[in-house]
Amino acid sequence: MGRPSKYPRELRERAVRMVAEVRSDYPSEYAAMTAVAQMLVIGSPETIRTWIRREQVDAGDRPGVTTDATVEIKRLSLIHI
Repeated sequence: MGRPSKYPRELRERAVRMVAEVRSDYPSEYAAMTAVAQMLVIGSPETIRTWIRREQVDAGDRPGVTTDATVEIKRLSLIHI
């Protein structure tokens, strides 16, 4: 995974929930992300988009490597060095 987030886990989870809650009020998911980013003073809607996509992968709703699998892969790669 990348560098540690400067945003606390609770804020990331809240932003993801908020986008889901207000999505129907906006013409697109990205517009909802932009509004939530402004409300929560998050630098970019792209940041929230990344969090949402990660949550979708972890939930099995989107293809990709889950957070748990990434951690395990890193752990295993360190063992074999």
